Amino acid sequence: MIISSAAVRLDGASNFYVTPEYPAAANYEVLMALIEAAEALGISNYHVGVTATTSDFYAGQNRPIKAQTSNFLPTLQRASVLNFEMEAATLFTLASLYGLRAGAVCAVYANRCTGEFKPGKGEDDAIKVANEAVKILHEWDEKKRLKGKRWLYPSLL
Repeated sequence: MIISSAAVRLDGASNFYVTPEYPAAANYEVLMALIEAAEALGISNYHVGVTATTSDFYAGQNRPIKAQTSNFLPTLQRASVLNFEMEAATLFTLASLYGLRAGAVCAVYANRCTGEFKPGKGEDDAIKVANEAVKILHEWDEKKRLKGKRWLYPSLL
């Protein structure tokens, strides 16, 4: 399972809203709530880091195809990118632009380095973590409201 802290914007869609240099970052409260949820549920098989959002399921995710494009997997690996998916960069970008919160938790199905494929593994945990994180965010929002604070910070908890 991957909890995304940010996303490399290889999606194309987010470029219609703001320049490509604008970062696609998860909201820090959502990121912390996802980590808190995984820990509270005793789910230890997760990683936190940067994801790559691509608009293409095949070449964009480095799957072998007939007309192979450049192999950018080694470049992303050197940059410590953990996974491919297809929505987070656009969600993070739009949420940030509109003052909303967004985060992402992804189940891992395939290892692009080894070619290993295990469908369904981790999906239930990702769903549990996402649901628990929403509950945690609600609790934190209530603490912020009671203290008259806009931003969450550790000692507030």
